[in-house]
Amino acid sequence: MSLGSARPHHQQEPRGIVGSVTDSGVSSWDEAYSGTPPWDIGHPQPAFVSLAEAGEISGRVLDIGCGTGEHALMAAGLGLPATGVDGSPAAISIARRKAAERHLDVRFTVHDALDLGGLGEQFDTVLDCGLFHVFDDDDRARYVQSLGQAIPAGGRYFMICFSDRQPPGFGPRRVRREEIEVSFADGWRIDEVEPYTLEVNIDRAGVRAWRTAITRRRPSVGR
Repeated sequence: MSLGSARPHHQQEPRGIVGSVTDSGVSSWDEAYSGTPPWDIGHPQPAFVSLAEAGEISGRVLDIGCGTGEHALMAAGLGLPATGVDGSPAAISIARRKAAERHLDVRFTVHDALDLGGLGEQFDTVLDCGLFHVFDDDDRARYVQSLGQAIPAGGRYFMICFSDRQPPGFGPRRVRREEIEVSFADGWRIDEVEPYTLEVNIDRAGVRAWRTAITRRRPSVGR
């Protein structure tokens, strides 16, 4: 649940609260993983488990901002080819160790989410838990463009982000439904934006979030 080089847009943030990045690079993320950051709950988010149980996670899977890899590991457990990328070498190291311990074949790599084309691969399903909300307006647009390089027509993007229903305070940027709709207005079909409670390990009540399902559109005929 991190990225190395983006500029953050976040509110006052004590150490470890869900997802933000700084211009100083990966070191701030690695510091979070010196302990157990609040977003690292040790199992997949229930929303993504439900998708897996419904058969919605399929084909080649990318877990973007993967942290310690629970969602990529879940996909691999389904027998799917899975890749996890994150800006934190420490998180990726933990994810690789988990994969070895669980005897699962997952590619985990340190990579910039604003350059997914650099992976040289496209994915049928992309999972994003807690990354979208870290970006300022400019990098959010770059991120959506980057997703377009990694997701072919018909591919699915499932995302969980902080919601503006979450009371003001520390933590990352609160995202309005309209911001999601505007971000994915060109070249995408928004299938679902629904309220969701994001599990964190510092508050049993969780965090108010959005759960989204978005499909990459096929180019219009003649374009």
